[in-house]
Amino acid sequence: MYNENIKNIKLAQEGKKDAMEDLVKNNSGLVWNIVKRFIGRGCEAEDLYQIGTIGLIKAIQRFDVNLEVQLSTYAVPYILGEIKRFIRDDGIIKVSRQTKELSYKIKQLQKEYLNKKGEDINISQLSKILGVTKEEIAVAIESTNPVDSIYSNENSDDNQRMLVDKIANNQDEYSNLLDSITVKELINNLDDREKKIILLRFYKEQTQSQVGKILGITQVQVSRIEKKVLEKMRAKLEAV
Repeated sequence: MYNENIKNIKLAQEGKKDAMEDLVKNNSGLVWNIVKRFIGRGCEAEDLYQIGTIGLIKAIQRFDVNLEVQLSTYAVPYILGEIKRFIRDDGIIKVSRQTKELSYKIKQLQKEYLNKKGEDINISQLSKILGVTKEEIAVAIESTNPVDSIYSNENSDDNQRMLVDKIANNQDEYSNLLDSITVKELINNLDDREKKIILLRFYKEQTQSQVGKILGITQVQVSRIEKKVLEKMRAKLEAV
């Protein structure tokens, strides 16, 4: 069954319509399981299913058959990302006016500082200049990030795969993955420095060197902490 699935994936990636349709049909239950989480938020279930299917197709197109992970597990974040982006863009998820204004001020300061100093301004400096906490700065920066950015390819020093690839495993129990733990929940359970590194690396697409400058540590330290965090996140996923 697994080899047959891999064969269909390869055919679908080559543009074979029948293979893609079979994969979508076989994984329709996965899409519906995810859609159920968003019912009652102002969108029709069928619409969300169609959007989720787009995420599934993207996952099929980008799936690396050499990865030790099932397509169903790999596809979850893509489906979630498409649905969340649709809900956000449809105006259901709102960002407060105060946060939007703070985000605008941060962007202006970042631009001015980079032009004058030739380097990025860090969170501590932003906090001091704007008179708000570091946490408020982080929230404002995060509010402008695409919902599914964690699933995009990062522009990093070491050209590594996207975060979901790095913490994915070969379990096929996607219901457990959906109901018990998500990538977002994993990140929320990290300590402050670990969380900042993950957010800067995989949401803001900063290089390890850039993150090091922001946090006042070396690139080597960033690399070491990042590796440790990813191992910890992977372990928690495998324990589900």
